[in-house]
Amino acid sequence: MTQLVVTFLLVINIVAFFAFGADKWKAKKGKWRIPESTLMLLALVGGSIGAWCGMRVWHHKTMHAKFRYGLPAIFIAQVIILFYFL
Repeated sequence: MTQLVVTFLLVINIVAFFAFGADKWKAKKGKWRIPESTLMLLALVGGSIGAWCGMRVWHHKTMHAKFRYGLPAIFIAQVIILFYFL
């Protein structure tokens, strides 16, 4: 079970990281964008570290308060939930 959870978290964080990069690329090219709700959902289901790293590496959504404060808040909530279940 632990192996499955770790694998899921690794995959969802990689997906979140590259989703931020893809959305940044699409923004520069004027193409169809990934909805903000999708980016936040990726963070909410376990990809908060990847989303935050993607935000920093790609310099994307850094001025949006819901991302600047929301992603760290989601991460803190996830850590609290993790410690609760451990």
